Amino acid sequence: MTTVLLAGATGLVGQALLDHYDTNRLTITTVGRRATERVSEEITTDFRSPLSLPPADIAICALGTTIASAGSKDAFRAIDHDAVLSFARAAQASGVHHFLVVTAVGASPKANVFYSQVKGETERDLEALGFRRLDIAQPGLLLGVREERRPAEALMQTMDSLLRHFLKGPLDCYAGIPIPVVGRALLALCKEADAGVFRHENRALHRLSGT
Repeated sequence: MTTVLLAGATGLVGQALLDHYDTNRLTITTVGRRATERVSEEITTDFRSPLSLPPADIAICALGTTIASAGSKDAFRAIDHDAVLSFARAAQASGVHHFLVVTAVGASPKANVFYSQVKGETERDLEALGFRRLDIAQPGLLLGVREERRPAEALMQTMDSLLRHFLKGPLDCYAGIPIPVVGRALLALCKEADAGVFRHENRALHRLSGT
């Protein structure tokens, strides 16, 4: 049985992952601000306090927000960078050698857009930790119904079918992708054992999920 630590389990990607994982193959412990009440082992934390995690084989981080939802750039960075790194370091200290994280297409420390810049800095700093295997999922626009109100994202989701006519070939990485596809892709990546750093955009995520 493979043991997994999952941060961000109450978000849409985390929920999709819990919807599709094989309980006979994986044992999941959630780590987050709120309990999911969907698994037997759950750890609540604000990611600012010292974090001690149980031993595990794999850690998956689906933490993420927007600047609008967080309330400021500093608050956004505290979640999408600082909390992710806090979880990663604690997971590594617990013996995890395989770390998976969800960032976004276009992530780069040199990006002109603050959101993409922070995502890129997070990827860079995770690489520096030296996990034996690091999988970075870089989906395009996540398609799904959220509890929180994100007007700009909702507008983009509405326009996704139109945008797909223009986002072809190399640009298809920017197209919308259903959240369950990302969840299933992360589960498929849990089976991979080759060492290294691997990035997965829309096309690869679809392939991994079997869609």
